Amino acid sequence: MIRYSRILEKQKREIVLLVGRPCFWSKCTFCDYIEDNSDNFDYMIKSNREILANVTGEFGILECINSGSVFELPRQTLEDIKNVLKEKNIHTLIFEAHYAYKDRLAEIRDFFCGTEVLFKIGIETFDYDFREGVLNKNAKFTKVEEVEKYFDAPCLMVGIKGQTREMIDRDMAIIKKHFKWATINVFVENSTDVKRDDELVEWFMDKYGYLKDDPRVDFLYENTDFGVGAKD
Repeated sequence: MIRYSRILEKQKREIVLLVGRPCFWSKCTFCDYIEDNSDNFDYMIKSNREILANVTGEFGILECINSGSVFELPRQTLEDIKNVLKEKNIHTLIFEAHYAYKDRLAEIRDFFCGTEVLFKIGIETFDYDFREGVLNKNAKFTKVEEVEKYFDAPCLMVGIKGQTREMIDRDMAIIKKHFKWATINVFVENSTDVKRDDELVEWFMDKYGYLKDDPRVDFLYENTDFGVGAKD
């Protein structure tokens, strides 16, 4: 699997796909990404060191993702990331975290003191009923301010059977009004039972395709568009 890449559009940065423990939640109905994990700490640490060895620091920004949250990475991997930041003069670090970890984000910021740490969060949608009743995200907030208070960039998903145009319109309005940065993923069918709504995707691309050129939006039509996650 490809685990290192360079994002050369919009916010230029390096990105690494690290190996962590299984996602603590692991119950989102649409996600099979969680299968990329391990319980073998020696394997995780060794693999992650090999991945981090590719980092050059050329943009001063490093994004570290894994099949869960930053809190599922081994402590030694966090130490190794800290060493890379120092060696490569990296000033900005980006992680992902589940909403359930919202009260622990300061732990990571304190650990990487002196580095700007930004957090992404997989919201998928701000529609509570769809997010919890269909996607089973376990992100039980009701107001956008509850996300805005803790996280820097929501990740949204579009094109799932059961979503409506009205839901998506509202999600797009929210990110435009409340966030300086967001990620939009067009749903790609996988090994789960969740299905893609091609008609909805076509409508979305016709109405919101311009967001591909919006500097505030990372737009993923394929889930490997960041350059990591595909088979090597």
